[in-house]
This record gives sequence, C-alpha cells and structure tokens, in this order.
Amino acid sequence: MKRVRTAVVGTGYLGKFHAEKYAALPEAELVGVCDIDERAGRQVAEALGVRYFKDHTELAGRVDAVTIAATTSAHFELAKYFLEHDVHVLVEKPMTRTAEQARLLTELAERKGLKLQVGHVERFNPALLSARESLTDIDFIECHRLAPFTARGADVDVVRDLMIHDLDVMLSLVASAPREVSAVGTGVLTDTIDIANARIEFESGAIANVTASRVSTSGQRRFRVFQQSQYVSIDFGQGEVRRVVAKPGSTEEPFEIERWSLDKGDALRAETASFLDAIVNDKPCAVSGRDGLAALELAEAIVADIDRRSVLRRRR
Repeated sequence: MKRVRTAVVGTGYLGKFHAEKYAALPEAELVGVCDIDERAGRQVAEALGVRYFKDHTELAGRVDAVTIAATTSAHFELAKYFLEHDVHVLVEKPMTRTAEQARLLTELAERKGLKLQVGHVERFNPALLSARESLTDIDFIECHRLAPFTARGADVDVVRDLMIHDLDVMLSLVASAPREVSAVGTGVLTDTIDIANARIEFESGAIANVTASRVSTSGQRRFRVFQQSQYVSIDFGQGEVRRVVAKPGSTEEPFEIERWSLDKGDALRAETASFLDAIVNDKPCAVSGRDGLAALELAEAIVADIDRRSVLRRRR
C-alpha cells in the first residue's frame, strides 16, 4: 500500500498531537514537522524521528498532505500556499479568521480537486456518533462549552475559539440554514469576547441556545437536543449519553430513560484517519471546507450582533 506523505505545520499543543497521529497511522508517512519556533519544532521532530523544517515552502514536492495547526492568523496563507502547490490540507479550527478567507480556500480546493478538511474534532466524538442516528427532526438545541482561560486560542474571540465546535455540530444535525441570530457577549480577560451566548433560529424552525466561556473555573462540554417525544443529552467531555423517550399512554412512568457511557476513544486519530481515507479513496471529507465556511459564517453573524449591542450600550 502506497502511504500518504504527510507533514504538520505548527508544533504547539495541538500540532504535536497531530504529528503523533500521522506517525502512528499505517496509511501515512510522516515526512516532517514545520515551525518558525525552531526549538519547539526540533523537539517534536526528534521525539518522532522525523525531519524538522523551518520554512513551510520546503515541504512543497515532498508531501501529499499537510495538517495546519499554526495560529489562526496564519491559517489562510499557509493553506492557500499548499493548495496552490497541489497538497491536500487538513486545517485546524477555526478554519481561518474570516468567512471570506474560508470561501476563497474552499473554492480553490474545489477548483483543483484537492481535499480540504476542517478540524472540527467533535464530529468524531464517540458520544455524538452513538446518538446522532436518533436525532432526526430537531426542535431545540441547548449547549454549554465552558473552559478555564488559556493563552492558546486567545488570538481569536471565544465564538471562533470554543463556540464554533458546537456551531459546526448543530449545523450538521439541523441541516438547515440559520435565519436569525441574537447574541450577547463581553470581554473579561482580553480585549475581545471571552464569554458569549447566542440564540439561533433556523429556516426549519429549530431553535438553538448556545453558550461559550473561556473564563470558567471548570470545564464543561454539554450538548442537549430536544425533539418530539425525545430528549438527548450528550456530555462530550465525559463520553456520556442520556436519552429520555416519552411513553404514550403511560401515566405512572411517562418516560423511558436510557443511559450509556462510551470510552472517549481517540477523536483526533479518527479525524486524521478520515482525512487520509478521503485522499486514498477519493471520498468527500467528513468535515469539508464548505462545513468550515458555514460554521465561520454563523460565528461572524454572532460576533456582529454582539458588536452591534455593544455599540448601542456605549451610546446610552
């Protein structure tokens, strides 16, 4: 079997894990890692026994696919460079800083017949995968994603940093375009938005209420889905699922409750394997550039409404 020649650009917290997955998967040959921070890059390269590259342009012609795990501000130019040089790209979330940049990358990949996958890793969470078959006609979604503050990811607001995970999941489940967005948010530790809440109404009539915070004292990743006669609660962090199903005609026990816990598995490995499978077997990416673009467009609409409200408050 011919292996896909791969590299990882950006060897910070996530980049190191991405490189480890490529090194472990039989479908991939990890050619090397790249980082402008030579010390960090060499450390990961030496640990995995691969070559270190300081300049990403050195990878052109040496690899078939790359994962981009650099800072968000660098995503667009890096992804654009590799797509222009006929290299398949998996880019960490958020895909880019702006939806317009994401649109340009998506169109470029489609024009050149290349795979462009976005790192919305919750799509590969076993808890979600075990529950999603029953989520067919959604009326309401409520989710909370809370985390303590870290400098990692703080180059963008909390909507693009954390909330975007849940935006992507809900877009994949509802399969309907957002119609109306109402949002509030504020900065606490940075000069951008650190905590936000949004109410999203979809063309289908479904409603979502989503909260994200990176100033919490503890972590939480909970996603609740309501539809006729059924309620499903997914704890992404703990790998736990609870489904409450109505029992028509029963007054003593009106609900049947199912609970199950899953091994958290390795969602990042599953994501990486899916990307490689799309390349080897010429299949659509599980989380496409179009998906990443849709999540960013919704994130931008949320941030725009938060900014609008902030301006109104300052004028009072």
